[in-house]
Amino acid sequence: MDRDAILAKVIEVVDDTLSLGDDVTLSEATNLKELGADSFDLLELVTALEDEFSMTFPDEAVGTIATIGEVVDGIAAAQ
Repeated sequence: MDRDAILAKVIEVVDDTLSLGDDVTLSEATNLKELGADSFDLLELVTALEDEFSMTFPDEAVGTIATIGEVVDGIAAAQ
């Protein structure tokens, strides 16, 4: 899967998991905590992404992921 396809799928999962409205525009630079995601939301998001991409994020990486772009980088590196 190329980076653009990963980005599109990550944006879809983030939008669905965090129940964002149509007025929120997501991009690689979007900071997840600025969307109002707390630690439970981030854990739920990581679980949804792991399921979607059939992979596992390293535990140490989960706490450091801040932006959608960093999520995409992590998924691309795991493939």
